[in-house]
Amino acid sequence: MSVQHKVLSEGGWAAMPFVEQMANIGSEVERALRWRAKTNFEYSRQAFERALELIDFTMGDSRNLSRLKEIARAREVLVDFFFGDNRFSSTPESWSKYFMYFAYAARKNR
Repeated sequence: MSVQHKVLSEGGWAAMPFVEQMANIGSEVERALRWRAKTNFEYSRQAFERALELIDFTMGDSRNLSRLKEIARAREVLVDFFFGDNRFSSTPESWSKYFMYFAYAARKNR
């Protein structure tokens, strides 16, 4: 898988606060959910892969070590939702709600 967010991978991501990182991940997850609802599984997969890339950038950010468990669990459950058996019984609504709080916090901090 090639890097989709080249500028962010070169240090732009590490300059963002955690809530902005998570809000951006949420944007990609929302895109994946919308394309999935429209049964365009290729676009959904592409948006999901971009979300995974951003999650991996977030996990690699040394400032987020104390949050690593939550980020890793979110990644695990997202993969299970989109491509697994959905053992955790996630729903599109639960993912929207989870990431919505980060979007609100990121907006508030601007």
